[in-house]
Amino acid sequence: MPKDFLTVADWSAEELLGLLARAQELRSLHRAGQRPQTLQGRTLAMYFEKPSLRTHVTFEAGIAQLGGHAIVLRPDQVGIGTRESALDVALNLSLWIDGLMARTFSHELVEQLAEHAAIPVINGLTDRLHPCQAMADLQTIANLMNPRDATICYVGDGNNVVSSLILLAAVLGMRCRVATPSSHRPPSWVDKKAAELGAVSGAEISWFEDPESAVEGADFIYTDTWTSMGQEEEAEERRKVFAPYQVNRRLVARAPKAWLMHCLPAHREEEITGEMLDGDRSLIYEQAENRLHAQKAILERVMRPEGVE
Repeated sequence: MPKDFLTVADWSAEELLGLLARAQELRSLHRAGQRPQTLQGRTLAMYFEKPSLRTHVTFEAGIAQLGGHAIVLRPDQVGIGTRESALDVALNLSLWIDGLMARTFSHELVEQLAEHAAIPVINGLTDRLHPCQAMADLQTIANLMNPRDATICYVGDGNNVVSSLILLAAVLGMRCRVATPSSHRPPSWVDKKAAELGAVSGAEISWFEDPESAVEGADFIYTDTWTSMGQEEEAEERRKVFAPYQVNRRLVARAPKAWLMHCLPAHREEEITGEMLDGDRSLIYEQAENRLHAQKAILERVMRPEGVE
């Protein structure tokens, strides 16, 4: 089992399904008012370079519900790369705490922290990947059907969310369609890694430029904001490029039984209409709820590798 949770591609199908099973168990316990104290006395540091609602609240609440404690670290307080090197920050934190969750712009920074830290490092989001979101999405899909029987179609920008979704599908042998302009596909390394993993798992990952063809017969239609953090200057141009990829009544009519997914925050009437986002086929708040339970499972697994009693 890997020390860190930086990408789902580092984990085997068996390990990811084990995390899913524990997340489902934790969700049931939570709803029954039970809080297993599996991380009692353990401390998680949370380093945030980017704004956060779901990641911050679910990690801080999650470790508290497991009996542990969280410390928030701000970039201006720590100064990685200016005040101190990633090496020194990782070595110091390893002396004091039991785990680190980092939400950063640079994926390389999270990799550096993990390389030098003796404690586990969890990727809370980088410009390259969002593995915790992928695990919450897996749990959301699994609540409705066997993920290996599902056809998932992502429509929109080839960003960190879909990169992790593709890698998850590749590890688990799922069917994943991606509809995005050729100019905004996920990076080529995602294609290469997914092909490598899919050759073993039997995953079916396909690419489309036409969103209507892509969603035909899909069980889940997934979208995300067209402009990610750090791309604000491109917002107007992106609206033009992605206009044909809006998830709206016309597009969903091609897959009328599909469930709709969005990792949030959403820009209503841009990547998805309010009618679809707030409709009875929308899973957005279940996805958000499952961030708590999926991340609790991850916290347990990496911060208590000896297992949960």
